[in-house]
Amino acid sequence: MSENCFHCGQGIEKERILFDEKTFCCNGCKSVYEILNLNNLSNFYELNKGAGIRPNDENSTQFDYLDTPEIFEKVTDFSEGSTSLVTFKIPVIHCSSCIWLLESLHTLNKHIKYSQVNFTRKTLQISFNHNDLKLSELAKFLTNLGYKPVISLETADKNEDHLDKSLLVKFAIAAFAFGNGMFLAFPEYIGGEDYWMEHYRGLFRTLIFLLATPVVFYSASDYYKSAWYGLKNKIVNIDVPIVLGIFVLYGRSIYEVVTDYGPGYFDTLCGLLFFMLLGKIFQKRTYSALSYDRDYKSFYPIAVTKVDFEGKQDNILLSEIKVGDRILVRNQEIIPVDAILINGEGNIDNSFITGESESISKQPGDKIFAGGKQIGSSLELEVIKNVDQSYLTQLWNKEAFKKHETGLDTLTNNVSKYFTFIILGIALVAGTYWYFIDLNKMFQVISAILIIACPCALALSAPFTFGHIMRILGRNKFYVKDTLTIEKIAKLDTIVFDKTGTITHRKKSNINYEGSEINEFDSLNIKTLLKNSNHPLSKSLYEFIEVNDEYFPVEKFVEISGKGYEASVRGSLYKIGSARYNNQEPKNLETAVYISKNGEYLGKFIFKNEYRPKLKELFTKLTNYKIFILSGDNSSEENQLKELIPNYKGMAFNQSPEDKLNYIKTLQDQHMKVAMLGDGLNDAGALKQSNVGIAIADDTNSFTPSSDVIMNGDKVVTLDNYLNVCKGSITIVKMTFIISFLYNIVGLSYAVTGHMHPLFAAIIMPISSITVVTFTTLSTWILGRKYFKKQA
Repeated sequence: MSENCFHCGQGIEKERILFDEKTFCCNGCKSVYEILNLNNLSNFYELNKGAGIRPNDENSTQFDYLDTPEIFEKVTDFSEGSTSLVTFKIPVIHCSSCIWLLESLHTLNKHIKYSQVNFTRKTLQISFNHNDLKLSELAKFLTNLGYKPVISLETADKNEDHLDKSLLVKFAIAAFAFGNGMFLAFPEYIGGEDYWMEHYRGLFRTLIFLLATPVVFYSASDYYKSAWYGLKNKIVNIDVPIVLGIFVLYGRSIYEVVTDYGPGYFDTLCGLLFFMLLGKIFQKRTYSALSYDRDYKSFYPIAVTKVDFEGKQDNILLSEIKVGDRILVRNQEIIPVDAILINGEGNIDNSFITGESESISKQPGDKIFAGGKQIGSSLELEVIKNVDQSYLTQLWNKEAFKKHETGLDTLTNNVSKYFTFIILGIALVAGTYWYFIDLNKMFQVISAILIIACPCALALSAPFTFGHIMRILGRNKFYVKDTLTIEKIAKLDTIVFDKTGTITHRKKSNINYEGSEINEFDSLNIKTLLKNSNHPLSKSLYEFIEVNDEYFPVEKFVEISGKGYEASVRGSLYKIGSARYNNQEPKNLETAVYISKNGEYLGKFIFKNEYRPKLKELFTKLTNYKIFILSGDNSSEENQLKELIPNYKGMAFNQSPEDKLNYIKTLQDQHMKVAMLGDGLNDAGALKQSNVGIAIADDTNSFTPSSDVIMNGDKVVTLDNYLNVCKGSITIVKMTFIISFLYNIVGLSYAVTGHMHPLFAAIIMPISSITVVTFTTLSTWILGRKYFKKQA
């Protein structure tokens, strides 16, 4: 009797090693078992029996080349300070226990900070301390666990995965067998008492059987794997009834041929799998198109400040940045591309990339990675790499910034789960009935029921609808983080607006100066300091001060959110911000920026905000929502706001960032579904706390992972259109559910009564999916045209 290794499950051939009352095939498997047990990870074997992978026996120097600086830089995604990120391609990832083990690497090795598996692409991203763990040692560590990484120029270049070629091979085999099987079965179908046909009938049936067998065992293998993994994890997924249908048809066909009862259903089975695989290819193609569009075409409205060699600044779209361009990055801004520091002192927070809030000091000439955030004075950078939009998408969708809520995706899964049990019940009842009426027809009925009732169209309805809606919203400068956000927007009943920079213009402000005259020396220094801030008032003031824009080194830059900032420029210490920040008494009903030099008060710039046009029309359309206004300014414009927003429910002024966050919490405690519209700077906490955080971006790099939506500032006055489109998308999803159910009800009616051939069921199944996709495409286009006439 052959024995199997406790770790990898493979047969023991060369050596038999006993340890801890268990048998292993090699020292590698025994070592992995010891590592797992020492680190309390023995659940690995409970999650999936025989799921381990035999460690590789190759020599230990095979990965040493990874420590060469040029190779290290090419292979790693990010390397700063003591932290590096690398993404390995690991083809042997194949089940839930693989994922569980690979995402627990930090418990096996203290130098690994976190690891994350992408099961679809078979990749593993690892954050590790490269000072204590070399890249070659990390690769050896994975190899010893049985998960050898595949490292090549292709994986290092991070090329996108294309359509799985094995699926095309399976489809081609099914197509060949279906075509030839129908040809061989045709003479028997037309019947007659032909002697030649009677003589060679057995040969034709055997040939059809031989054609059908690789289709059943190879072309349909993905369905078996999916059903098996689901059942092992106590999940009855939508592939279970399909697998049952395939086995029923195949088994019945073999029985008929062996007993000479009939020709069987081999040709039908090949046709069934041909159309099912065709539907699968169609589904994968469409998903890939949506994914590609999501990663590369949905450019956020992030504008970067481009600087020419004369110092002139120009705001351009991120997508227009080219290698060699110089850009300006201010305090609290995200660095959008890999670049070299030209001017300024970098103090980079890489928490968006590594998950750890640790600042790295940078000097001119140093490389700075995309995704870092500058804390301090502005930096002038030279771009050394093109924009990778998918990388920014990945940052935006990082687990740390997700709001864990469930929606229609979960509803779809639950419906699919119960749907499967209902279908199995119907098949059992119908099969029992036809067993006593017509045994031959029983197999046809059961097969037709299990195939026609596949809820593929049901599973496709939500992702396809929301995928199209995300594209429509993106074309109209409303960039949604994920599909769940669309569902959350549809459920909103409360909207909170931040005043400055959201419902007011950032540029169009009437500014007056009161105070002692400011000489040219101080004006140049103040303008240099204003350049470092991202605050809307600072930006307006920067444009207002009409002196030449020269670069002067800014030292000891400190910004206190909600109060102001200070720094030393050419030997003088300047403070810009609120009245109390400059040791002055604030004046009621006034929005002003106060300035002092070396502790001596100079004067103040008084702002009269200009509100966005057509704002009153917007609020008259938002009558179904509770409207609240928050502002860090004083109540100088309260009466004007009340006239502008007659249906407001509350207003609060002099709000600090923490006050805004607590205000949102209070509304949520009253069971309100709250959307917060803010500029993403002082409002980051409130944006993250709200059910839907909408960051308003005009001409700034407002990439904020705390937000769910990034919206172009010019589109704020048409907010109602976006809300209505999101509500309409939920209606479309519900309609696709109905279409899917109707297909199944009508199809099941014919199948149960024995009026549907399994082959016809196989044709109808992908047609239902195509119908759903066509319906969602047309209906979302119509919905988009209704609210956005130019770009739907």
